[in-house]
Amino acid sequence: MNQAAVVDWPPKRWRRAKIIRLQHALTVSVMLALAAKGADPLQSPAAILQELRSFNTLGTVLHIAAHPDDENTQLITYFARSRGYRTAYLSLTRGDGGQNEIGPEFDEKLGVARTQELLAARQLDGGRQFFTRAIDFGYSKNPEETLRFWNREQVLGDIVRVIRRFQPDVIVTRFPIPPGSGGHGHHTASGILGVEAFKLAGDPEAYPEQIAEGLAPWQPKRVAWNGFGQQRGASLSGPTVRVDIGGKDPVTGEGLGAIAGRSRGRHITQGFGNFGGGGGGGTGPNEQTFMVLGGEPAEKDLMDGVDTTWARFPGGDEIGQLAQKAIAAFDTNAPARSVPQLLAIRAKLGALPSNPVINDKREQLDAILQSCLGLRVETTATQPEVVPGETLKLQQTVKLTGDVPVRWVETRMRYPKSATRAEVRLQSGDSKRGELIVTAPADAPLTQPYWLREPWASGSYRVNDSALIGTPENAPTFPVDYVFEVNGQTLVVSDEPKCFVKDDKAERHRRMDVIPPVTLCFAAGVVLLQPASTHAVTVEITAARANTEGSLQLEVPADWKVSPASHDFRLTKVGEKKQFSFNVTSPAKPTVAQMTASVVVNNHRYANQRIEINYAHLPFILLQPRAQARLLAVDFAVRGKNVGYLPGAGDDTAAALEQLGYTVTTLNGTDLTDEKLKKLDAVVIGVRAFNERTDLAANLTNLFTYVENGGTVIAQYNRPNGLKAQQLGPYKMSIQGQAPQLRVTDERAPVTFLAPDHAALTTPNKIGPADFDGWFQERGAYFPSSWDKEHYETVLAMADPGEPPLQSSLLIAKHGKGYYVYTGLAFFRQLPQGVPGAYRLFANLVSLGK
Repeated sequence: MNQAAVVDWPPKRWRRAKIIRLQHALTVSVMLALAAKGADPLQSPAAILQELRSFNTLGTVLHIAAHPDDENTQLITYFARSRGYRTAYLSLTRGDGGQNEIGPEFDEKLGVARTQELLAARQLDGGRQFFTRAIDFGYSKNPEETLRFWNREQVLGDIVRVIRRFQPDVIVTRFPIPPGSGGHGHHTASGILGVEAFKLAGDPEAYPEQIAEGLAPWQPKRVAWNGFGQQRGASLSGPTVRVDIGGKDPVTGEGLGAIAGRSRGRHITQGFGNFGGGGGGGTGPNEQTFMVLGGEPAEKDLMDGVDTTWARFPGGDEIGQLAQKAIAAFDTNAPARSVPQLLAIRAKLGALPSNPVINDKREQLDAILQSCLGLRVETTATQPEVVPGETLKLQQTVKLTGDVPVRWVETRMRYPKSATRAEVRLQSGDSKRGELIVTAPADAPLTQPYWLREPWASGSYRVNDSALIGTPENAPTFPVDYVFEVNGQTLVVSDEPKCFVKDDKAERHRRMDVIPPVTLCFAAGVVLLQPASTHAVTVEITAARANTEGSLQLEVPADWKVSPASHDFRLTKVGEKKQFSFNVTSPAKPTVAQMTASVVVNNHRYANQRIEINYAHLPFILLQPRAQARLLAVDFAVRGKNVGYLPGAGDDTAAALEQLGYTVTTLNGTDLTDEKLKKLDAVVIGVRAFNERTDLAANLTNLFTYVENGGTVIAQYNRPNGLKAQQLGPYKMSIQGQAPQLRVTDERAPVTFLAPDHAALTTPNKIGPADFDGWFQERGAYFPSSWDKEHYETVLAMADPGEPPLQSSLLIAKHGKGYYVYTGLAFFRQLPQGVPGAYRLFANLVSLGK
């Protein structure tokens, strides 16, 4: 084999050709395979035998719900592992709008983390994972609001697309349709859309653009709601069928319930890490009810009337018979003996017309063949990141443990496109190595989750390549195909370069990422300044490669001014950082704008931040969004100078306070002493601090004394469950109650000023209705359900449409000489988004008594 094949792409005659993104070259079948990737391509003999049984079973189930953690993991485990069906979970959202129990990531960053948690869950329960483009915008009280926000037709079309790609025989929704209720607008909407998509997927007139792309209409046999208790959907009536989804995994003997528990335990950002599922439990019966909402009724089983044999395909009978013989003859002590039978099946399967199911079965059979051969490939890189135009060295390893000879013919790279002949004969026990030296294209797209590459609309992500819609994550950046010949048949084993990395979080293999030569970061994500004023803006440049030089600019709207126009820079070492300052001048009138930092390096422009999401239970996640900051030209004033910040579960309140001009001191519970507190004009407590902090309860008395002596404390929202400090203020107050009722989910809900002359609404900023314009995702949540009305004054009232007004979003108590504020208003979302009125109102709260 050529041990050092140097590949320079594109060839000279194609230099001007458009570099087609990797994803365009992927077939739908490969996309679907990516949704179900496992940890190890080679399986145990028992697992191979079960895969053979699964290959000979052609049932397909699609489970639909709204969020990560909504899925019935035992349902997926049962159909995927016990019955061997193609089984998938379609989560309409990625969980972007939820809470994060373990760190500071919110919104799209949280959605990326929860995507990986779902993929880890599917590796355990055996299912596949799909998504629509819908954005989780937080709690919604009814499906009507949800469907207005999401763009109903688009999300419905995404579900139809997944159905046509996956071709399920049965669809199972997790939540009922009206008159039932899923308890959350997103939940009920997922049931509504699941039933509608069931009806439309087989109609060639519905979403004809999908048909034009090559998708075929597909009509499942039925759609059913998987009920999970009499408290929801009790008024629904219709044909039902009961299925016991309990039992043991046929490969390991572990209880299906235990596997499902471990799968659910992957949702660690949602606090489910304590779902163990171990100890050999979970083997007992688990009878589930399925109410048919559309299609044919079922009497004995959810798959009644579905042909789950190869006879469903013309010419498939012989494949089923050959597969049954291979199953009967399979030797767990010598899997390689099955190779001739597998190759015979493979030849017959290759003659069938392609469709999503057959394509999946071909891939499944190839994986079985690879395991029986004991054929393992590995592609490793010396570094996990590459800059466009840079040379990448890849090490190739091929091992064969079975006793069937295999010929390694060549290695192909799909991007950058190349092929290297190998002509290596492998015998049992052989391990062969090779090397590829690849030049990354100069215009290779930088790594970024595909749904975050474009600015998104209010309710859904923008995805320009329709082939990506529904898929869970990016395809490999540099896919590698190893081509083998086995007894006259060609077997292609796909891989991607990975690099083993050890850091303080975990030891793991990282996928290859394409990065810019430098990354950019604003000192603040929001820049707050007065109209017609000048503010210094700092941009930090970090070198990803040594000896990088270029020019830095700021891009702002025409009515804003920047000086100087640019800064030249040179960075000599990897990791070297330099900061540059620009003077930004705002227009004379209050306005909001976006500012972007960019550099030109080697005639290429880059404008990217670097955001790392690094948890031990997840693969390393690199985000590279545009380096942008929000410009707020706002009339505002503050009083006081020094503020203490006591962190909770994670928010950006401290950065917002600094933008308001305060000097911020980070505190912990032991800092709440008279000596330290008396130096502060106010103390702000982070979100869910009463849920998260163990050092708060014992020191609350000191905090209340500080207020009595003239200090101001602002406590932000907490959840009613899991409080580590039961006393939320100097006077009685409770947040116990029905969370859906104690929140305002409509961010446009009208706000009534109950105490228009209160200092919180007048000093130093006069707050009016316009200050509640442009709020993001919600007004607030977890409002107090009861409070000492003699001491706490209600300042604002607000409500979702058709509901009575809630008056506890902002409670203010005069305590001695100072003020204690408890608020469920979603400042933690509004301040990072640069909502002007939120800054003005928050400044008033911090300024109380000054």
